[in-house]
Amino acid sequence: MPPAPRRTHRWLLPSMLLLGGGSVVLIWVMLALYLQRQAGWMALLAAVDVVLVLRLAGMRPGAWRALLGALVTAVICLLALWSISATQMGLSFGLDPWDSLLRLGFHHAWTLVTLTTTPLDVAALAAAPLLAAWWAR
Repeated sequence: MPPAPRRTHRWLLPSMLLLGGGSVVLIWVMLALYLQRQAGWMALLAAVDVVLVLRLAGMRPGAWRALLGALVTAVICLLALWSISATQMGLSFGLDPWDSLLRLGFHHAWTLVTLTTTPLDVAALAAAPLLAAWWAR
């Protein structure tokens, strides 16, 4: 007897990526605040999370899955770095994290990120989308 055809739902992949990516960003921000450094190595864990979510959601292998894996990993990394910078600045001004996320400007965020990232963080942040694309293909 042939196996039953796999039935995938269109809403499953975006919701899994949103929940998984949001969880990774939250964990990354909390860990960075606890360690008081960027924790750029979390980008590699974000890449692993995205690849697992893409496979568990039933997306077919190929170039689109690799491209989506790299894109979602890059977005998670950008959101995490923005959130870390905004939260650290917001804490010093007495703002809630949500208020500081909306008030932080691009130039100020870029300055804060470049001042606090180490070469190892930069290497992990650059390698994460590439590894996600390679693992997801």
